[in-house]
Amino acid sequence: MPLLKIHTNQPLDDAAQTALLQKASAKVAELLGKPERYVMITLDAGQAMLFAGNNAPLAYLELKSIGLPDDATASLSAALCQLISEELAIAQDRIYIEFTNAGRHLWGWDGHTF
Repeated sequence: MPLLKIHTNQPLDDAAQTALLQKASAKVAELLGKPERYVMITLDAGQAMLFAGNNAPLAYLELKSIGLPDDATASLSAALCQLISEELAIAQDRIYIEFTNAGRHLWGWDGHTF
């Protein structure tokens, strides 16, 4: 159910991409209390991106999940910014995160909806 999309202008080799994907998957599962078998992570690295008028290291994340509580977004932001900052050497003030609470009827899997 949870989907985390990571977009960054930082180039990453294959090993670094795999490591980030694995760490992000485990972190999202932990933070949301969901089984990791349902977590999906996508990574677009080395993208042409601009923030605050320059292309210094930056990232844009999208976290979508069923039942994402409004009162959890601050702690989710803190944890995800820390992860991205540590793994990609991006200042936390150069990371945007969009949170979306998806309704069960709007999320499909295995030929059904949740």
